[in-house]
Amino acid sequence: MPHRAHRFHRPATPRRAASRRPSETTLFSGVYGLVPASALAAALDSPGEADEPGSDALWVLLTALASAAAHGYAHVVAHRMSADGAGIGLRAMPAEWPVVVAALPTVVLLLTAMPSWWTESQAVNTALVLNTLLLAGWGAWTARRAGRGWAASVRAGTADMLIGLVIIAANALIK
Repeated sequence: MPHRAHRFHRPATPRRAASRRPSETTLFSGVYGLVPASALAAALDSPGEADEPGSDALWVLLTALASAAAHGYAHVVAHRMSADGAGIGLRAMPAEWPVVVAALPTVVLLLTAMPSWWTESQAVNTALVLNTLLLAGWGAWTARRAGRGWAASVRAGTADMLIGLVIIAANALIK
């Protein structure tokens, strides 16, 4: 029997876990792209104003692009004088593409409100729920990729999900 249990649960060795670990930029960017996209979509959808989902989608996308560029440039500035940052230059900026990718679900959902398939508010609410679920999944996935057990991964996903729930609660209270 012990050999069967070993077949189903193989502990990760430090070398194996390190090779499966996502980069810090990828981990950071998933959260950093989803949270501002959610907050901006919620802020742009104001009751009593005309629906402008195309304009709001453009603002979310431009904000994600600006955030990615600013974060990449911050890396350039921070590493400019360090010995390990020699030659980092503008190569750091394109490495921030995950910030933009993380904002795309919000952009796509806002764009689906343009042909009147649903209202902008419905698209924003759906984006908030989807982004909250993505945050939960992202937190759990990254913890598993880092070699953590299922219980720790669920806790990490729950903690990330709380960020989305705070945005949803703030959106409900403000409106």
